[in-house]
Amino acid sequence: MNRYAKNLPPLDSLITFEAVGRNGSFTRAASELCLTQSAVSKQIRVLENNLKLALFERQARGICLTHAGASLFSEVSTLLERLQHSVNRIKVAHSPNAVTVLCTHAVAQFWLFPRLLAFNTEHPAITVNIHASNDIDESSVADYDFCILYGSGQWSSLNAELLFAEKVYPVAHPSLPLTTVSHAADLQGLPLIELDASGWNCMDWRDWFKHFGLEHQDDAQRPTFNQVTLAYQAIVQGMGVGLGWDFMVRDKIERGELRRVGPFEFFSTNADHLAHSRQKTLSDAALTFQRWLLDEARRDPSPTCQQLKVHA
Repeated sequence: MNRYAKNLPPLDSLITFEAVGRNGSFTRAASELCLTQSAVSKQIRVLENNLKLALFERQARGICLTHAGASLFSEVSTLLERLQHSVNRIKVAHSPNAVTVLCTHAVAQFWLFPRLLAFNTEHPAITVNIHASNDIDESSVADYDFCILYGSGQWSSLNAELLFAEKVYPVAHPSLPLTTVSHAADLQGLPLIELDASGWNCMDWRDWFKHFGLEHQDDAQRPTFNQVTLAYQAIVQGMGVGLGWDFMVRDKIERGELRRVGPFEFFSTNADHLAHSRQKTLSDAALTFQRWLLDEARRDPSPTCQQLKVHA
């Protein structure tokens, strides 16, 4: 007998248990699962008999999980969600008309998603699935068709094409009253929004000021955020002056919703690249997406490869 079938409860009973536990009701779980309430009750009895544990307490006003039930629910819900994600990823990975892209939350929201609307119009038969995560490195790319990866562009296991260079400058909400900034050092006297980049590879004020030969002056009273997107929202809300990545803030500046603070900007030696594993054979859909996105990046007014080389 199979070891899983011998030692684990039936999968159907676990799925039913998760639905009942999440809904807190046999009736609502039955409706969600398209089963009768008696069928749901039978599945729960099967599971309780298999485990020799009571998982729910029947009360006058409904049901609640026992201590054992709550412990099992925490494990089962996490494992079922992980299993569903894995199955979906495998289905998508082997679909001839689907493309998977891994990128940071900021790139997904501010750079890639607006372009996908145009891509979908031109190529309605191709589905692009985006996975956003800030925990990305060279090893992350294997499970996806592409990754928009930040760095030098030199990765031993990847082919990488430049999308846009890193251009960063101070920005603020137009309503924020500020003194005139004539020198980079003047910025240190303004209400700065701090970005804590200690846990990942990202520019912060310390890096930015260092480029201009200045030492950053810490101030514990300044608001601090550990994600670029959170710092961006603080800037938009008028909390202070923050670092603005050109690909994120350019549109709002052009619409007058944000403004640059001083003429100073920093082109780093890093950039965002469209990368894929050298060992992966790209599908026709992936190749179509790659050509389209690279052409779109070349038409973009953001910093180009040549500008990156000049300022490096």
